[in-house]
Amino acid sequence: MKSLHDFIVEPFGGRYTNKKKVGDKTLILNSEIAHHQYVNRIGVVKSLPLIGETSIKIGDQVVVHHNIFRRWHNIRGEEKNSKGYIDDKNYLCTFDQIFAYKRNNKWKPVEGYSFVKPIESNDIFSLDKEQQLVGVLVYSDETNSELKEGDLIGFTPSSEYEFIIDGERLYRVRSKNLTIKYEYQGKEKEYNPSWL
Repeated sequence: MKSLHDFIVEPFGGRYTNKKKVGDKTLILNSEIAHHQYVNRIGVVKSLPLIGETSIKIGDQVVVHHNIFRRWHNIRGEEKNSKGYIDDKNYLCTFDQIFAYKRNNKWKPVEGYSFVKPIESNDIFSLDKEQQLVGVLVYSDETNSELKEGDLIGFTPSSEYEFIIDGERLYRVRSKNLTIKYEYQGKEKEYNPSWL
């Protein structure tokens, strides 16, 4: 099966990630089909588009937009699939709906995107668990030669979007929204909540 402009991807481990193993029991975290936080965002590439060049290969795992595998209810309450739905194992995905790919056990963002891990807030007067607009650069697309993975960086407001990748909570940020490189003060601690 081939598509002219789209990748064909299969969800990695199912369409939803709303279950968690606790001991020998399985806990269902959410039963809503429409909630975007529980839609699987990891897929496996089964076919490449016939037109266009890409560094992504068949068999690569990819981080995709949450609407690829999502189901929803229309205005009449009828359950519908996303527009990329072919069947339960095949979904169409455009290049701009892919944010990173995994090859040789290493994630690499597509051009224009970076992934940032939040850090804990050290403000004793704040209720926020993490420091706003600051994090550690985990995966970089390398368009900005001054920044490298592991740097403490700042980014613009409302430019981050949350993903869970390999059990870590990361923000996808457009590389053009990375604004500053901070110097480490020695008290920064990465923030990865226990619910992951």
